[in-house]
Amino acid sequence: MAIEATNREKELIEQFLKETTLFLGPEPSLMQNHKLESITQREIDAIRKVSDPSVISVARSKMQAGANEAFEMLEQIGAAPGAKWGDLVCGIFTASGDLSIVSSGGVLIFSGCTQYGVKYIVENWLNDPEVGVAPGDIFYYNDARYGGVHNTDQNLILPVFENGELIAWIVTVVHEGENGAIEPGGMPSAAEQVYDQGLAISPIRVGRNYKFYKDLVTYFQNSVREPKLMVVDMKAKLYAALRIQQRIQETIQEYGVDAVISVLRKTLEDTVEEVQRRLTQWPDGKVRMMGIADSTLRENLLIKVNLELTKKGSELTLDFRGSSPEFANRPNNSVTSAMKGMLAQLFLSFVWPDLPRNQAVLAPMKFIIDDHSIYNASFDVPNAQSMMTFFPAFTVTQAALAKFLYNSPEKTTNLIAPWYNMIRTIIYGGITQHGEVVGNLCADLNGMPGGARDGLDGEHSIAPIFAPMAEQGEQELIEEEVPIIQLSRQILKDNQGFGKYRGGQGYQMIVTQKDSDYFGFMTTTIGSKYPSTYGIFGGYACPTYPLAKIKGINVFEILKENPKKMVYTFEELMNNRPFENATYSTHHGGLQFELAQEGELYVITQGAGGGYGDVLDRDPELVIKDVEENLISEETANRVYKVFFNPETLALDIEKTETARKEERENRIKRGVPYNEFIKSWTTDAPPEYLPFYGSWKEKDTIYAGSPTNIMKEGSLSAVWLPNPRDVRIQELEEELAALRISNK
Repeated sequence: MAIEATNREKELIEQFLKETTLFLGPEPSLMQNHKLESITQREIDAIRKVSDPSVISVARSKMQAGANEAFEMLEQIGAAPGAKWGDLVCGIFTASGDLSIVSSGGVLIFSGCTQYGVKYIVENWLNDPEVGVAPGDIFYYNDARYGGVHNTDQNLILPVFENGELIAWIVTVVHEGENGAIEPGGMPSAAEQVYDQGLAISPIRVGRNYKFYKDLVTYFQNSVREPKLMVVDMKAKLYAALRIQQRIQETIQEYGVDAVISVLRKTLEDTVEEVQRRLTQWPDGKVRMMGIADSTLRENLLIKVNLELTKKGSELTLDFRGSSPEFANRPNNSVTSAMKGMLAQLFLSFVWPDLPRNQAVLAPMKFIIDDHSIYNASFDVPNAQSMMTFFPAFTVTQAALAKFLYNSPEKTTNLIAPWYNMIRTIIYGGITQHGEVVGNLCADLNGMPGGARDGLDGEHSIAPIFAPMAEQGEQELIEEEVPIIQLSRQILKDNQGFGKYRGGQGYQMIVTQKDSDYFGFMTTTIGSKYPSTYGIFGGYACPTYPLAKIKGINVFEILKENPKKMVYTFEELMNNRPFENATYSTHHGGLQFELAQEGELYVITQGAGGGYGDVLDRDPELVIKDVEENLISEETANRVYKVFFNPETLALDIEKTETARKEERENRIKRGVPYNEFIKSWTTDAPPEYLPFYGSWKEKDTIYAGSPTNIMKEGSLSAVWLPNPRDVRIQELEEELAALRISNK
């Protein structure tokens, strides 16, 4: 006979379970919740006491200035390339852990993700008798599963107290790069498990009384390839946070602590109210959009990004069901917090850039995402290259939003085609010319081209989608520290998102290394087979771009002995092959780390922003201007834009151009077929057998996992295992060898 436990026994059991928790991992309910915490009575009282708009405005401005000051300070004293060139951010959070104020420059997504790490501390350590939170405590973490993009981003968290009361949190974040992963530079595309991703710090206290614990810092230093960088940037982040704390204290001295609490909460509440007001202006309806990530960075395949955007009243629903399942042993999975943080960046940089930069922009929005999908990945699958899936989600959402924004009576910025979304640069590692071990990335990834705008062409290689005020770095300074030599960096001709207004164009780089006996490169980008960035309203997507390698030479010897052999464009190098005895090859953009001998060449091509509108509507004079500036060829002007001119004088042939455009419009009508007929000839019931396709095909509740026979149902996805490409190649070679043995018998 069962004996019912007494209330006292139940209390003892609950107390025992609470005190003997085996493992405090990422809390799913916390990590899924992008909403604001409920307003506290303390915040209500503060808002009642301090509601004068002039006081709120000045107090907010003082704290905003403190965040901006800390950003600039961290740029100046930080050691990592990410610190020097703006891949960082500084922010102020409420006592509950909601992000309220962010530096004007920097990577908003970092702070947009860090709320989860702060709330983890609030939930688990704030009232814990063994840990606790006190003035002067320093917390730190980099494990993206607790709120972040990938483990290379390191977060310092500082609580702010006033007379014993916790009133706020300060966070300073830097993309550090090196973190001891299986490949140097912090973003290992070769990672097959979370344990390949290097140092994984859950939110922990790393110091007290504003001083770091030496034993923990030493442990961190012993876990990475660049111990000097680790300690220098920990200190840099601390002192930047202290500067923000100083500005908060000055605000308290002038306006009182209630003003600070009121500002932090009211900024969030006002943002929610304004977002809802603006959403109400959009027409109700649905927009569907899809995208493709064409690689895991280790093999070519098609990873579907599926979005249904629904706007009703003051709520926007982003439904990503039907996207690819997660990959068990590839790092291109994204935790939900990272993907949401990236979309917050989209709204605050490209849709409503006039709004305060804080997490409340997403509060009126609803997300529907499958468990175990690439956008809601399990905590036990790697995520070091989550950008390869949530960057495409950014682009798909940006294109879908254009349909609503076009019909919005109120706009706060130009309607814009998708921005180029890939980090085309070199990640490096090895021993420098100074004998130091390094591993990091080049900051020229920050030069992403802009999308075409309504009425304006896109800007060339201007800024990344994640940091509007980041810099590309000074090559001369880089060459002083590491043995990377850029032999050429120039805008690539015909690399354009064509349209009535064209997207900004990207550059090509020719990179090598000099004066090191042990140094290598890797690259991490998609878009070599299928465009990663799309146009809108008839505009073209960007082209596709392989990585090129020229091995077995020393270009410095060639430049010394026969400099006329050297050419400086992708086309000339790969089409003319000027160097005898060299090995020429092309590769998709996901190159795992490999050693490079001195003088061997790696050629990287950056993409282009999406085009806006019909190419036949482009002003012919703008086409000729692009020809004159060597942005496009005469062939492109003729074939794509149907613009003709005298190649010697560039004088427009008006009659020939008008005739060609009229003929093309007539040919379009002839080529066109009714929609129902087109669908019959275009669609199939399932992806073809030869196509490694991941995601929904026709109905979003049916998910394909690499072949038409491997089907999952929405709501019951599971991780996909992929073979090691090296093992696949070994098997192919063994089969070839076996066939040769048989034929020789």
